[in-house]
Amino acid sequence: MLAFAIFAVVFVLGLIGAVIYLYPSSKSPSTVPGLDPVNKEDGNLGDIARAGSLHEFLMQLHEDYGPVASFWWGPTYTVSICEEDLFKQHTNVFDRPVEPFRLFEPLIGMKCIQYANGQEGRARRRHYDTVFTHEATKKYFLDFQEIADELVKKWDGLVKEDHIPVTEYMTMFTLKAVLLSLYGKYMKDDKKVVEFKHIYDQVWSELELRLKEPPTDIREKTLQEGKKKMFALTNEIVKHRRAHPPEHGEELFLDVLLDGDNDEVISCDALAYVIGGFHTSGNLLSWAFYFLGSHQDIQEKVYKEIKEKLGNDDVDFSTMNDLVYLSQVIDETLRCAVIGPYAARYQDHDSELGGHIIPKNTPVIHALGVASYNEKVFPEPEKFDPDRFAPEKKHLHHLSFVPFGFAGKRKCPGYRFAYAEVTVAMVTILRKFKVKLVEGQVITPVHGLVTHPSDEVWITISRR
Repeated sequence: MLAFAIFAVVFVLGLIGAVIYLYPSSKSPSTVPGLDPVNKEDGNLGDIARAGSLHEFLMQLHEDYGPVASFWWGPTYTVSICEEDLFKQHTNVFDRPVEPFRLFEPLIGMKCIQYANGQEGRARRRHYDTVFTHEATKKYFLDFQEIADELVKKWDGLVKEDHIPVTEYMTMFTLKAVLLSLYGKYMKDDKKVVEFKHIYDQVWSELELRLKEPPTDIREKTLQEGKKKMFALTNEIVKHRRAHPPEHGEELFLDVLLDGDNDEVISCDALAYVIGGFHTSGNLLSWAFYFLGSHQDIQEKVYKEIKEKLGNDDVDFSTMNDLVYLSQVIDETLRCAVIGPYAARYQDHDSELGGHIIPKNTPVIHALGVASYNEKVFPEPEKFDPDRFAPEKKHLHHLSFVPFGFAGKRKCPGYRFAYAEVTVAMVTILRKFKVKLVEGQVITPVHGLVTHPSDEVWITISRR
């Protein structure tokens, strides 16, 4: 009998130990409400995959547990916040955790500024940001206009065509804009741009696939080959610029990069800024024309504003802010399409957030996409309504709508650049053409690393 009792005690203790091992959150690191991990290794990664994306997972998480909620990113305890009052408590936090962005690492490398924290990260950001200031943005408009004029000339020959693939064209426009404006005329060659995009599309598709399933050996080989080609092309740009330095006053972002003495850092950051500069803006333009094509009344209002404010002049630095309604359309596109679903930060000390103690080094997700669909701030959030951003209403959502991030002076460095290139493209196209969606399309958002349309967006155009 005694032996049986001892066995029973040992069995129960072993069972408790197994539960603790498999479910480490049985003693949660914080009082933040949220999910227990499914198992120690994967945490809630399976739940994220089943939701379809991190954004969709966070939408459900916050619906179930409130504005501050927790889950497990693999074995890492993670907190997510989605409201303005909570965002305010993180406005000065600079350091970015690795876990939510580790998926980029196979492409851009761990030396990239994406993973740079502390004083070294701050110093690099301050240095790079000198070419993205309000004043510095002025010089990019001529390049944007040149590329937009080329696009319109090409479309002018397609008026009689049934379908135009707007996503393909918008991606090429923004890629050309970034390569020409930030890296110089060496990348003005369409052949080089097309080559870069072809390689990039293959690599990016693999990265997004990894959000749902682990890579195979064949896919890993494809990724590595694509990465090698992209770095070779980036290094080619760097080599050419070193051999042909600019005149004083003509420096570009590439020249700022070349101030550094670490070739690996230069290559990683050169590639990262190309990707950051065109991928988001290309999808923003695709969604903008999707919404304008399906809301003819809004498109006509934009067109009338362009004619009234600009006449036949090109938009430039001095007139961009006159296009108030067009700016509202851009903001509503960013909000409604959830172009950038999330950001993240962490602190190297215990902190308080929403009345909870957050252990040091805990990743804190800024659920920007969840915030932009908050019904208390944006009634009927799925409705496309640019009037939400009318000047008299902007004060209502200071930190509820932060599509380029907000924390620790680490907002997306190219947000002014993005608004400028998108504005030039939209003005140039809408002044010349009326855009309509091809009927019968079913376009849904795919919330990957950047939210993109589920299929190519096909439009028809007619001359104004």
